Amino acid sequence: MQKNNHALVLFSGGQDSALCLVWALKRFDHVETIGFDYGQRHHVELRVRQSFLSEIKTTLPALSKNLGEDHCVDLAGFGALADCSLTRERAIVFSENGLPDTFVPGRNLMFFTAAAALGYRRNLMHLVGGMCETDYSGYPDCRQNTLDAMQETLHLGMEADFTIHTPLMCLDKAQSWQMGQDMGGQDLIDLMIEHTHTCYLGTRDKRHDWGYGCGTCPACDLRARGWAQWQASS
Repeated sequence: MQKNNHALVLFSGGQDSALCLVWALKRFDHVETIGFDYGQRHHVELRVRQSFLSEIKTTLPALSKNLGEDHCVDLAGFGALADCSLTRERAIVFSENGLPDTFVPGRNLMFFTAAAALGYRRNLMHLVGGMCETDYSGYPDCRQNTLDAMQETLHLGMEADFTIHTPLMCLDKAQSWQMGQDMGGQDLIDLMIEHTHTCYLGTRDKRHDWGYGCGTCPACDLRARGWAQWQASS
């Protein structure tokens, strides 16, 4: 399989994956997106991701000219196995190992496996994800060493030269807001505020300066603190 400059972005509809999409659009000749319905409590993100994909074509046409097909994969059965507060209507708590029970075991590993299967068929050998180990909740499948091992596993398991890119790996949330400003100016910042979703509870009826969400779940807390730090330093 010939390596080319084509990429597949794991695009959930959240802030981080939206940044990764723009990052990929600026670097690759052809970019496609993949999202996953795994029975997530914040199922609204699947609707929001379509809104972002539509809006970026209108708002930033020069940037999105190489944006190709979008794919959505049904992984509801996998989400049911997790039985956590991200796939069930229950309070978010921290487990004995210190992780919030929003952790979906193996989720990113499953996502990259599914993305690689699609990428293999469509010759999209660059896989881009928004994982970060700077500002995160301690999820072990967001760590660089995990994803390095995943890349090697894909090489061996498919005999294909996949490269996993994680452009946010060493950035905190304030730096990621700045990254958005640097890549797309205020137009991209406004798109991320209005047309991305991070809140674990799926709340879209509360508008904050940084976007929509309940304002109290771990995901909202990270996003809000990053926004405040970025605004303070600007």
